[in-house]
Amino acid sequence: MNVTRLAAVDAPRAARMLSALRDAALSGRSPHLAPRPVIGESWGRMLRSGVDPEHDFRSGLLPPEEVLRRREDSPLRHVLPVLREGLVSVADTAQHIMVIADPEGRVLWREGSSAVLRKADELGFLLGADWRENTVGTNGVGTPAVVRRPVQVSGAEHFARSQASWTCAGAPLTDPRDGRLIGVVDVSGPLETMHPATLAWVDSVAKLAEARLRELHLGALERLRAVAAPVLARLAGRALVVDREGWTAAVTGMPYPGRVALPRGLSPGHHALPALGPCVVEPLAEGWLVRPADEPLPCGATRIVLDLGQPRRWTVTVSGSAGSWTHEPSPRHAELLFLLAEHRGGRTAAQLAADVFGDPRRTVTVRAEMSRVRRYLGGILEHRPYRFRDGAEVQMILPPEPSDLLPHSNAPAVVRTRAAPAVP
Repeated sequence: MNVTRLAAVDAPRAARMLSALRDAALSGRSPHLAPRPVIGESWGRMLRSGVDPEHDFRSGLLPPEEVLRRREDSPLRHVLPVLREGLVSVADTAQHIMVIADPEGRVLWREGSSAVLRKADELGFLLGADWRENTVGTNGVGTPAVVRRPVQVSGAEHFARSQASWTCAGAPLTDPRDGRLIGVVDVSGPLETMHPATLAWVDSVAKLAEARLRELHLGALERLRAVAAPVLARLAGRALVVDREGWTAAVTGMPYPGRVALPRGLSPGHHALPALGPCVVEPLAEGWLVRPADEPLPCGATRIVLDLGQPRRWTVTVSGSAGSWTHEPSPRHAELLFLLAEHRGGRTAAQLAADVFGDPRRTVTVRAEMSRVRRYLGGILEHRPYRFRDGAEVQMILPPEPSDLLPHSNAPAVVRTRAAPAVP
């Protein structure tokens, strides 16, 4: 039965027929009509896994700080403007809401009609809620994540009885770098607002978001290529520079591979990489310098110079056996790197939160910022606690007058350093 076409013509009749189909399926009886294949297969998964269609799902929410942490870690934060522009204004007018969930089905963003948001609250469709299919049944967030394609779920096609007055259309979002699921975007609203074109609309906007992620990845590779070019020019033999996912930015002395398979949790040192064999891996900006182990390797330990001597232009320069590269940190990152250089033994997230904000509870913000720092210094920064890698030489260049240190900063630890008398 094509429920979307029937509902567009006769919504009450469609709702009655769907309800009868669902009741027959749950009771084990053979319905007169079969549900759509994607819905019937989902119902079968729910019956086999024992999901309770009468369950109240208004519990098990993530705490707000965990929602914030997941937002900061999610690549979907980079495409929020695309999703908002394409969905929120229309959804609000049409009495819908836009919902974005992470790969685990946790709701991270909700926007749209305030009246519909209040109705969603009653269902437990809240920030931090677990909306996986095997938790809440067939729905527009969990089911697209399972079948990895756009799905519209209307009325009693929802497995849970409490959701039978809703219509949802969701599309999975994948990372263009490796095809992994990174979330689901869904438009939901009362059943009477269902429209046959909603699913195509949501799918189109999801594809625009994925295209934007591809653009961002290509831009990141271009930046890495600019850093890699002078480094590779100084090397003899074979070498290549790849990003953190193994996509190649530049090579010298060898054919250009599109991508190199990297082991999970790659660290600097000797590794056996598929298609390349034994290699030496070193951090380079937001990626890795990879050299086959049979190539001559120049000697030299990693040296980090944090230059805070200028009032507004700070740099961190990393030098190693292959050469050096420089990055200009943001004001917040300059504060964090200063604190790590001051405390070579390391600082926990709570200690950094106290140093920067005067509040050790603000660990979510600190972890998010340190995650960004580690995107370009990941090979030379450790965590638990946060610190520079053992064996690295760290040098700080500070202003002649302590009062000139990071003049923008209100971080308590920086303020205390500025107030200290200059060392003669």
